[in-house]
Amino acid sequence: MSGYKMFVEKETVTSVSTNEFPSFIPTSYSMPNFVEGTNIDFTFAAEKTVNAVVHIKNRTVTTGPTNIFEYLYGRGQQREIVGSGSGVIISPDGYIVTNNHVIDNASQIEVVLNNNRSYSAELVGTDPRTDIALLKINAENDLPFVPFADSNAIRVGEWVLAVGNPFNLTSTVTAGIVSAKARNLSEFDGNPQSFIQTDAAVNRGNSGGALVNVNGELVGINTAITSQTGAFIGYSFAVPSNVTRKVVEDILEYGNVQRAILGIQVLNSNSNEARELGIDRIQGVYVAEIEKGSGADLAGIRKGDVIKKLDNISISRFSDLSGYLTTKRPNDVVQVTLERNGRELLLPVTLVKLETYSIDHLGLEVKNMNEAELKLRGAKNGVVVTRPLTREMAQYNLTGIVITQINDQNIKNIDDVRKIMDGRNANTPLKITFINEEGETNTFIFR
Repeated sequence: MSGYKMFVEKETVTSVSTNEFPSFIPTSYSMPNFVEGTNIDFTFAAEKTVNAVVHIKNRTVTTGPTNIFEYLYGRGQQREIVGSGSGVIISPDGYIVTNNHVIDNASQIEVVLNNNRSYSAELVGTDPRTDIALLKINAENDLPFVPFADSNAIRVGEWVLAVGNPFNLTSTVTAGIVSAKARNLSEFDGNPQSFIQTDAAVNRGNSGGALVNVNGELVGINTAITSQTGAFIGYSFAVPSNVTRKVVEDILEYGNVQRAILGIQVLNSNSNEARELGIDRIQGVYVAEIEKGSGADLAGIRKGDVIKKLDNISISRFSDLSGYLTTKRPNDVVQVTLERNGRELLLPVTLVKLETYSIDHLGLEVKNMNEAELKLRGAKNGVVVTRPLTREMAQYNLTGIVITQINDQNIKNIDDVRKIMDGRNANTPLKITFINEEGETNTFIFR
């Protein structure tokens, strides 16, 4: 049985911390494809990429006991933990994409270029759900960068290069092929997402680095591996470039990520219900429920329809659908090809805003509630937990509880949750007041 492991772990204590805190997005090169028959030249892609992939060092301040007496009496000392990873320069003016887990909770972020020049980086924004973060450095001159490719166009079997800094070995390039597209790893972390799977060798420190095609264009951000040992065994996963680019554009334009949904609930093809209905082997996504008033509802999608394509992109499983929708915004219109009673239909659907928020610190997703829903639950305000995001939280059966306060502050909607979570000190406990399914009010403190 394999495990799911992010590449970057924070390393050992190096020093006592001081309290220091630290456009445009090109699409592609106009260069020929260097694949001719079976003779593949990786040198062009490597040369175009190595100088645009950077080494990222983060410093995180923690306070904890250093001996048994400090543990017993609740005392501790400040320590600085140093972690490292990779990043990709995506514009000549110094915007850099990396993984959120590479810089999470960092008090200081340092970027080291391939020429050993070092810069202090500004954190522009993050999206924990896709594990993407955007940094900015101010260099004296224009920087080399990697342009975005269309990750929808990449094919299984296509050659790719992984470029990063595994084990602090800078400018490391490895080659492999695309093993699969739209790979869903939610069974490991509870977060449904669509990854590019490759067999290019990646290890700790590669997180946030570039996955590029033979033209030196960015097709993904290396993010995770599956391994029993924590080292590469042939499977690695990257956030597709189309998802990455959309997250970056949203952060720059809106300050947060704009998420869009069709407004449907799907049936897991591996479930007993799917087997009983005889749809466990269908190629497509089976619509189990329609959310009233959603784009799917207004467009005429019905329960029992099977979605086969979105904008002419084939949909054979839920990760295909969710991965494509991750690249879209509210009010975008997608052309949905579906099968109904043996007939094929094409329906334009206007996407609606996803009214949920992931409390990543807790591993829970919450959703806004209307007045009728609040009255039914006996609450004046609050957001409802829709699902757990991790295996650990799944065991507590918290789906359906209504969170009314966080740290003694009233919660009216997911925007209140986001503001509190963004403004809190990550090292302090989190107090959650909620109403359970029986109408009882409880309080949990998460440390």
